[in-house]
Amino acid sequence: MQTNKFHVKRGDTVTVTTGKDKNKNGKVLKVDTLKSAAIVEGLNIVKRHTRARGNQPGSLVEKEAPIHISNVMLFCEKCGKPVRAKSSLLEDGKKVRVCKKCGESFDK
Repeated sequence: MQTNKFHVKRGDTVTVTTGKDKNKNGKVLKVDTLKSAAIVEGLNIVKRHTRARGNQPGSLVEKEAPIHISNVMLFCEKCGKPVRAKSSLLEDGKKVRVCKKCGESFDK
């Protein structure tokens, strides 16, 4: 089974480009490489019913649903807007993601 590499990683700040949460920012909580989706904190909230178990009653739970990876862009703090990323090599040979507009590194 092959997994894909994406332009976003867990912990990145991203902007949603389409859908009901368009132009909203959030932090990536999880990236699902098999489904090509990311779960972003506080965005794409859905309601799910939970069944009663034991002495706990059933209820409605609000949680984040996955967003397709093509519908999010990295958010550059220096530029203040969503940007594309390119990879660059440091002097020690380490590969990092940098902003295409200002050159700010996303990998700390």
